[in-house]
Amino acid sequence: MKTTPPVSHRRYWLFATDPHHYHWDTLFVKGKEMYRTPRARPETQRMLKQTRRGDRVLCYHAAPERALYAIAEVARDPYPDPHDPSSKNVVIDLRAVERLPQQVALEHIRGNTALRRVKFLKNVRLVISPITETDYTEMLRMAGLVAQPGIPLP
Repeated sequence: MKTTPPVSHRRYWLFATDPHHYHWDTLFVKGKEMYRTPRARPETQRMLKQTRRGDRVLCYHAAPERALYAIAEVARDPYPDPHDPSSKNVVIDLRAVERLPQQVALEHIRGNTALRRVKFLKNVRLVISPITETDYTEMLRMAGLVAQPGIPLP
């Protein structure tokens, strides 16, 4: 049985989807699902190839909601997309962790000076964006999740 890597090696990501094409609730209904990028742009594929099992993902809904919605975990390292005949694209498996107690609107994220370096805020068309552990923790705090002694954040 595979175990989740130590938290010290964990990376953090923000994945954005159009809720009309893929709603994050689908992941929560299924529990675990193969994640394919909606647009196989080279930068998106490059980011997807950098994900690893155990990494945490903040799930963001693009327009019309424009808000952080949930937390997921990368359940499987990148592997060739079975639906891509060219075998150039990769996919990962995502596991649902939890819905955020409250959604965090893009305008609130933009208004938080602690998050001014987040790459996603400079280009909201990014489908996958790396974030730091500090950014991840701050976004969870904004959603109502705060670390407590002895109880790590999801």
